[in-house]
Amino acid sequence: MRIGFIAMSGLRICKPELLELGFTFPNVAERARQIEALPTLGLLTLAGMTPKHIETEYLEVRDVHAGSLPTRFDAVAISTLTAVSKEAYALADRFRSAGVPVIIGGLHPTLRPDETMRHADAVAIGEGELIWPQIVHDLEAGALKPVYDARVLGPFDLNEAPMPRFDLLDPSRYPRFSVQTQRGCPWSCEFCASSIRLNPMFRVKPVEKVIAEIRFIKSLYRNPFIEFADDNTFVNREHARKLVKALAAENIRWFTESDLNVAEDPELLEMMREAGCAQVLIGFESPSYSELNGIEKNANWKARKLDRYLSSVERIQRHGITVNGCFVLGLDGSGPETASDILRFVRESGLYDVQITFMTPFPGTPLWDRLKAEGRILDESASEKCTLFDVNFQPDGMSVGDLETQIVRLAGLLYDERFVKERGLRFRSHLRNRIVGEDRMTRKLAKKPANQTSARPSRPLRTSSGRRYGSGAL
Repeated sequence: MRIGFIAMSGLRICKPELLELGFTFPNVAERARQIEALPTLGLLTLAGMTPKHIETEYLEVRDVHAGSLPTRFDAVAISTLTAVSKEAYALADRFRSAGVPVIIGGLHPTLRPDETMRHADAVAIGEGELIWPQIVHDLEAGALKPVYDARVLGPFDLNEAPMPRFDLLDPSRYPRFSVQTQRGCPWSCEFCASSIRLNPMFRVKPVEKVIAEIRFIKSLYRNPFIEFADDNTFVNREHARKLVKALAAENIRWFTESDLNVAEDPELLEMMREAGCAQVLIGFESPSYSELNGIEKNANWKARKLDRYLSSVERIQRHGITVNGCFVLGLDGSGPETASDILRFVRESGLYDVQITFMTPFPGTPLWDRLKAEGRILDESASEKCTLFDVNFQPDGMSVGDLETQIVRLAGLLYDERFVKERGLRFRSHLRNRIVGEDRMTRKLAKKPANQTSARPSRPLRTSSGRRYGSGAL
């Protein structure tokens, strides 16, 4: 038997003007290429659980209607997000018409299983590791069930996490690789459509398993860049310190997502810098209290942290780690002044990278349920607009056209070549000053008499002068 693991790849934006705009800014286009180049970790993980006697192949599909259909598979497993779900269904329909059984899973099928069932022989709901062995068993027996629901089995124990099949990837295609260190997030943001929708329980993966995955990648590919596929990597501080300490010995560069609390731990920031952290992505969402108020449903956490936004960016970047700050346009309570507020914050904070998106109601999220109840979803069937760069809701403070104009104007200012260069120079200035300070301290310690002790650890001080900085379901 041969199973094809198929990922839907490529950047999707419905509105041509916004798609064209995105690729006119070099740093935006580069980040889009980086995201597009990331393989689908969930599929590689399930391939790693597949019995050895079954052949496996990993494919990425950009255009579901282009080219001939691969006929070498006895079954295919397709992973899909909401924005490409219609394309995934079209591909599944082609396979089924050719007599190839289709299993579909991922975030969108978990949120919309009834819809997915119309295009699949089997729908995988929730965390794939819990149900994949049974799916494979039933597939070999010719007895696939219509639905496999992992949610009734409880959260997957990451102590049992399998080794993903990174060896299935084309070395020339993937400069970046995803590794997961945890699942879930303690915060409950209204719009979030990430792993918390697969299972809400927060869990961490043993550091030994994380390092084993990284070493496997290093054995296959030269100088890999690692993006941690976590919602919030440093929530569990004990696990974070153990992880970062282990990463320091791997000589890699990496990127991850975090909440603002990482800025409150200078020692952890030092460890991250020495361990090769190039950038952290932080969802600030807005610099306005009225827009933040109520976004996080558990404890209004983000609104309560607003007064620390500026100082946190400064603190992280002074440690030699760039910050990619994410902001959402169209939040309730926003208006024409939002763009100016974001621009002012970016200028004052010196954010190295900035990402702006539209508020996006994903089906199955609390935001979708609320906006639907208020009659503000423009087209309930338009899953293709869940790209983060298309509008499918009625804003409460402006028209859809005004909101789209706002992002175009703000993008032109944020990604202006001179402004980008200015922020880069500011960050590099922090870095130079830090290196000079470390070098001075090293020379000072070197001049101390042999019998004079230091309050610092006895290990040699490490400087960053040689380090380069830069930006689980199916």
